[in-house]
Amino acid sequence: MFLRLISPPLMAKVKETTGIVGLDVVPNAREALIGLYTKTLKEIKAVPEDEGYRKAVENFTRHRLKVCQEEEDWETIEKRLGCGQVEELIEEARDELTLIGKMIEWDPWGVPDDYECEVIENDAPIPKHVPQHRPGPLPEEFYKTLEAVSKKDESKVTSGEPQIKE
Repeated sequence: MFLRLISPPLMAKVKETTGIVGLDVVPNAREALIGLYTKTLKEIKAVPEDEGYRKAVENFTRHRLKVCQEEEDWETIEKRLGCGQVEELIEEARDELTLIGKMIEWDPWGVPDDYECEVIENDAPIPKHVPQHRPGPLPEEFYKTLEAVSKKDESKVTSGEPQIKE
C-alpha cells in the first residue's frame, strides 16, 4: 500500500531526448512554462487593452498556463496543448516575451486616428524583370458553383419570410 502511494511520482517517465537537434530536454519544463506564461501575462499588460495582439496573447497564454497548472506530467501537457513538445513551448514562450518587448518599443498601435497616408499613383510601366503576381483565371466550375449558390440565396431572401439557418 505504501509503495502505491509513493511510487507514481518516483516512477514518472523521464524524457531522454527531444529528437530535435539543438533542443535539449528541460527536466523542470512544467515549472519553466508556468514561470514564462506568468511573466508573459504580466508584460502584455503594457499593450493597450483593445489591441488584437494583446487579446490573442492573453487568450492562448491563459489557456496554456491553466493546462500547465492542472497537469503534473509533461506528456499530458503536450497532449492537451497539442502544440509540440514542452521544450518547444518553452522556446515559443521566450520568443513571445521578446516580441512583446519589441512590440512595445515599436508601438504599432500608436497611429493617430486622423493620420492620413499619402497614396502615390504612378502610371509608369512596370519593368519586365519585376514579377507582377497576377493570379491565373479561375476554373469554369467555380463560376458555375458561385452562380448556383447565388440563385439559391436569392430565392431564400426574396420570399419575405424570416430565414432560419439550417
